[in-house]
Amino acid sequence: MSIWQAIILAIVEGITEFLPVSSTGHMIIASSFMGISHLEFTKMFTVNIQFGAILSVVVLYWKRFFQSVDFYIKLIIAVIPALVLGFLLNDFIDSLLENVIVVAITLLIGGIILIFIDRLVKDTVSERELSYFDALKIGLFQCIAMIPGVSRSASSIIGGMLQGLSRKQAAEFSFFLAVPTMAAAGGYKLLKTYDTIQAADIKMLLFGNLIAFIVAMLAIKFFISFLTKYGFKVFGYYRIILGLVLLGLLASGYKLDIV
Repeated sequence: MSIWQAIILAIVEGITEFLPVSSTGHMIIASSFMGISHLEFTKMFTVNIQFGAILSVVVLYWKRFFQSVDFYIKLIIAVIPALVLGFLLNDFIDSLLENVIVVAITLLIGGIILIFIDRLVKDTVSERELSYFDALKIGLFQCIAMIPGVSRSASSIIGGMLQGLSRKQAAEFSFFLAVPTMAAAGGYKLLKTYDTIQAADIKMLLFGNLIAFIVAMLAIKFFISFLTKYGFKVFGYYRIILGLVLLGLLASGYKLDIV
């Protein structure tokens, strides 16, 4: 992986991690077009730079993130389903991380859902207290995003709205939930591959995390404002267009770096 390829992937991660468009799916697409999706370091890099993205949440929301014990209990409850399923299905999930076809299909299906979700689930004006059971159900929704292209952000935000949370409240809880979820995923991946990391790789990883951190901070500020005003429809259309373009390229015989 070259430095420019690392920069591109880090920017993609920072922009898409908290948008309902699937950061994993976009990084699979980007790495496939660059011909590096099959590399083991690419797989580790795309997971590891999530540390930079989640650090942006802690920095932007530090006053709210470091709050009551009750808040942390809810985060722990919400992250448990992903930890259990992620551990049990780790090899299967890894097998999907090179497959652009899976990403294209899930982008398309997810886009259709996002177009209609604002009609099916109305945004509430008032905010209410999140219960422990609500947190668990949001955590279960988040597990759907283990399929590349689904979007952790979209699934957890929709899960929150189905529990009666406002768009803003659901989005912010999704951001908070991303911290333990992605920290656990990145830490587990790092633990499995740390013995293969070279000195040059460390510099690349640190650089990628820095870029992802800066870009993610900007993306979060944009997303909260946009989602509150306009909802999910624009993201739905974007996903559908991207999914159809990918399927069209694959059907025409365009060679991507996939298995």
